Amino acid sequence: MQSRSRFRHVILTTAMTLAPAPAFAIDEALLPRNLSPWGMFLGADIVVKTVMVGLAVASLVTWTVWLAKSIELRRKGTLAVARTRALEGRMKLAEAAERTGDAHDAVAQLIQSCAKEAELSGGIIDDGLQERVALRLERVEAAMSRQIARGTGVLATIGATAPFVGLFGTVWGIMNAFIGISESHTTSLAVVAPGIAEALLATALGLVAAIPAVVIYNHLVRGIANYRALLGDASAQLMLLVSRQRDHREFRLARAAE
Repeated sequence: MQSRSRFRHVILTTAMTLAPAPAFAIDEALLPRNLSPWGMFLGADIVVKTVMVGLAVASLVTWTVWLAKSIELRRKGTLAVARTRALEGRMKLAEAAERTGDAHDAVAQLIQSCAKEAELSGGIIDDGLQERVALRLERVEAAMSRQIARGTGVLATIGATAPFVGLFGTVWGIMNAFIGISESHTTSLAVVAPGIAEALLATALGLVAAIPAVVIYNHLVRGIANYRALLGDASAQLMLLVSRQRDHREFRLARAAE
């Protein structure tokens, strides 16, 4: 009995050793070596690589513009609020211009432009001076608005074009993947998957670059609109200051005539 059981054990062991591998086993040589984002980038076509690098640079530009413009808007907005509040008191135009000194911020330039026009008018404060001051303030506001909005146009461009650039990389990568399938004469998933994954990575990078660009652009547009409103408030305060000086002077002249 023991010899029979030993013989059966030997037969079963030999059969299991010589049995063929399961039909669903996959040849390890056909499996992709690395399907991480970096591995897919290294394995991509030169055109797809160029698209990916361009989208990465565009994303870097987006975050750089956001950081720089956010700091600029906060700093200039705080200064504009402080100078506008200073104009609300009983202050003359000459005194306001003296306080600004050689400053180059937006409200300081509004004050200096207003004082320069009053100086060119020979100190005569009338309706004509108010019209000329209003024209000067309008021009300075427009110039400062263009200056603060500089650099935001690139965000709109990135947000509008990045998805299409990524889609171009995807189409090119899938085209190369199908060419590789036809040349290898196989439809194995291990052969098809890497090329398609590399192609889809380009679309993903396009969305990663475009979505923040659109959100940041809208955020900065709202911030710039608020800053323009602050400049409008400063201009209104200057016009009120000129009007008060004009009325006060006419009142003094009327009292002297009496």
